[in-house]
Amino acid sequence: MNRAPRVALDTNVLVYAQGVLSAPADQPKIDTARALIRGLLRGGARPVAPAQALAELHRVLTRKGGLDRADAETRVRRVGAASEIAGTTSSAWDAALALATDHRLQIFDAVTLAVAVEAGADLLLSEDLRDGFSWRGLVVRNPFAAAPAPDVGRLITMGAMP
Repeated sequence: MNRAPRVALDTNVLVYAQGVLSAPADQPKIDTARALIRGLLRGGARPVAPAQALAELHRVLTRKGGLDRADAETRVRRVGAASEIAGTTSSAWDAALALATDHRLQIFDAVTLAVAVEAGADLLLSEDLRDGFSWRGLVVRNPFAAAPAPDVGRLITMGAMP
């Protein structure tokens, strides 16, 4: 029996799901992010939300999204309540430092990746990391790619009626 993958969400997926537009061309990404999260929740999955991603979401909502801090707090708390919040442990931090060095990743991306692995995620949905990058059993998928991997499409339809 196949189990549904355990999915972690990077900041950009959370930002798009909140409807933050940087450019009009972002609307398809907003639609995709919302469909992914609906699919996960409809399928009974609680996505992993690294605390790092939630902190970055708050910052984007107040800076680019134009929300006041109270509104941003409300939205971030709502996202956190629908997710499993995964914190940065000392072991995740050590792994992130090594990832940043060994794979030339930005430290914030490396922290998100290491925390997702530690939380037992199989997939990390991210626009920032290379699609298909694999580390310690976790695969990165860009849900906004021109031709997303089939596993991304399956996430959108999770829990849908056959």
